[in-house]
Amino acid sequence: MSVIQVSNLKKRFNLEAGFFARFGRYVYAVNDVSFSIGLNETYGLVGESGCGKTTTARLLVRMYEADSGDILFQDTANVRDMGKRELKRYREKVKYVFQDPARSLNPRMSIREVLLSGYRWSSLWPGRQEALREAAAIMEEVGMTPADLERRPAEFSGGQRQRISIARGLLMQPDLLICDEVVSALDVSIQGQILNLLLDIRKRRNLSFLFIAHDLKVACYFCDRIGVMYRGELMEEAPAAELYRTAKHPYTKRLFSSAAYGLDAGTVSGGIIQGEADTRTTADGSGGSGCCSFADRCPLAGQECFTEHPEMREITPGVPSHKVRCIKA
Repeated sequence: MSVIQVSNLKKRFNLEAGFFARFGRYVYAVNDVSFSIGLNETYGLVGESGCGKTTTARLLVRMYEADSGDILFQDTANVRDMGKRELKRYREKVKYVFQDPARSLNPRMSIREVLLSGYRWSSLWPGRQEALREAAAIMEEVGMTPADLERRPAEFSGGQRQRISIARGLLMQPDLLICDEVVSALDVSIQGQILNLLLDIRKRRNLSFLFIAHDLKVACYFCDRIGVMYRGELMEEAPAAELYRTAKHPYTKRLFSSAAYGLDAGTVSGGIIQGEADTRTTADGSGGSGCCSFADRCPLAGQECFTEHPEMREITPGVPSHKVRCIKA
């Protein structure tokens, strides 16, 4: 059984903004993305900035509305068809932890108010006294103290604020926790503490995760399966251990190289064209379907890579399988 199953998800934005902006040119932020997350499974979405990871995550909770595709929750309800009441219940079961806790925590509220303000209006509200007891318990679970409930976000460090954000996400006992770059803004030592905290929470609660990151090695440490995104498409998907050992797609190999040297994926040498990924796509509505989206930066690209759009294909059968979107792999 899957907690969530995504099929052929698409989302585009106008390339230009403003009253005099031209229409017909788009950024295909998410282009025909499909994946699933099982019970007590951690699925990672990895790629450089602008590849569509965060947009995909926000489509899952309908912060953005998808143009097409399906999002099935627990193999039954289609999230895109939910009305207000159903969507409210769904958002109680799927919680989002943002990248920057300094911006996602209201500085004028105490931590108690931060945790309980959304809880109070949910269908799960148990009453004030029980809610306070639950808030104190959840603070201890994430490594804080009940006394911290009366303090304000500005009194805490970045790592502590991220722990508070995780506590807010856990308070309603969700089935899926979406972690959007939750360690990218933290020091390396604090990153390890937060990742170990999430591993403990997953083990204790049998919780499923969608883990978004740009560091492929961090994702391989934390996740069970990983999908590598580029220009809105999944380029490779495999179990984390297998991807670490036998990455097939040139872009995945590039991400590993950049993580090894502490560089951006656009600066890695070794025959690969340097430069930042161009997230713009064609104006014909195809999302660049006439060629491989990585062809202009790939060291293996041949003539066929600029005329054919590769499909995601299975190269290692099994459950879960290893899939890649590359003619040359």
